[in-house]
Amino acid sequence: MGKSRILFRVREAAYFILGALTMLAFLSSSGVISNPVEVASGTRAAAASSAAVTDSSVIPEIVARVSPAVVTINTTENISINQNPFFTDPFFRQFYGRRLRTQPQSQTVQGLGSGFIISKDGYILTNEHVVSSADEIVVSLSGDDKSYSARKVFSDYNLDLAVLKIDADRNLPTLSLGNSDSTRVGDWVIAIGNPYGLDHTVTVGVISAKSRPITIENRQYKNLLQTDASINPGNSGGPLLNLEGEVVGINTAVSSEAQGIGFAIPSNTALKAINNYIK
Repeated sequence: MGKSRILFRVREAAYFILGALTMLAFLSSSGVISNPVEVASGTRAAAASSAAVTDSSVIPEIVARVSPAVVTINTTENISINQNPFFTDPFFRQFYGRRLRTQPQSQTVQGLGSGFIISKDGYILTNEHVVSSADEIVVSLSGDDKSYSARKVFSDYNLDLAVLKIDADRNLPTLSLGNSDSTRVGDWVIAIGNPYGLDHTVTVGVISAKSRPITIENRQYKNLLQTDASINPGNSGGPLLNLEGEVVGINTAVSSEAQGIGFAIPSNTALKAINNYIK
């Protein structure tokens, strides 16, 4: 190959490289090509944020910190039952009257729920339906062998909220009510309660939706948080917590027709009703 031909090819390659560098500089200055360092930095930041949420130590640390303020609520209701089934039939009552009367029999019905302490002097927040018909309310504290008789000092049927008071003769651990309005759909939450008597059971999920209206029997809820954190009988009245350890909801209901659909009363709804009892 001649010397002139070799020089031509070298010159051609140089022009190509120079053109490519010029085009790359133009694209970079115009923003078409992002700085690779910035992209990598943004990716690392997102990964770091995700790691903070999924850090294996976050939830155990929150649970250890808040669990002492979660309580078990046992209720007793005394009811009378007429043992003669015919007495409830109008036809038999009309023709046999008093001859069908029998002495009512007393029966004791046990109930179970959850709650959490909102003031160091023993005020406890729970659901109204947990204690609505109770003749006796007994509260058990975490790590305490003694049970405490509780009295109801506030209840609201429509809000399904109640405040109990116990006298423990010492300062008690408490939970803080957070701002449920700032809770976002997709935020991680932790439910703690006593489903089926299994005290201080912990489940984890996310906020699935907000402002859910549902009707249970004659009670209409207008503004509930929906979560897929597992909620079962006995969880009622227990806290739904964010990753700061603040209560954002009071666990209240679960769909019996599906899995992973639970509901909680927003903490801001509770704050408006029970602010006088938080100290």
